[in-house]
Amino acid sequence: MVRKILVSAFFGFLAVGVSTQAFAQADVNEKRQQLMKGQSAAVKAIKGAIESKDYVTIETKAKDLMGSSDRIVGSFPKGSTTGKTRATEAIWDKSEEFAKHAKALGTASGELADAAKAKNDDAIAAKMKSIGATCDTCHKVFRAAKYSE
Repeated sequence: MVRKILVSAFFGFLAVGVSTQAFAQADVNEKRQQLMKGQSAAVKAIKGAIESKDYVTIETKAKDLMGSSDRIVGSFPKGSTTGKTRATEAIWDKSEEFAKHAKALGTASGELADAAKAKNDDAIAAKMKSIGATCDTCHKVFRAAKYSE
């Protein structure tokens, strides 16, 4: 009888531990996806603001993008490839390269903010091209085509 209780308790604690880990992983993925969706929204807002020559919005959203780029690497704790995610193992296998992409995004975003403040359309166009190339290159290497589950 005592053995059955101990075995039941063991499996009960094991189930709680596994489900807690699963919820924690889902939270990491959700926060990471919110960060990336925020970046996408900032880029879309910048594109619209470029068309209307709204330099204040370009500068503001570029600074938002710059700030969020500082959080990219920390949003990918080692092993966070389970659950709904498009992160690939390459993020951790090539962590220095991944960090360089995040830093490049932050740098280009800061330069875009400066260009917007100066109302320099040529520099704005060049920096947007740089941001797009940085995002595309990073996604090709570090993001899977489909969500895992």
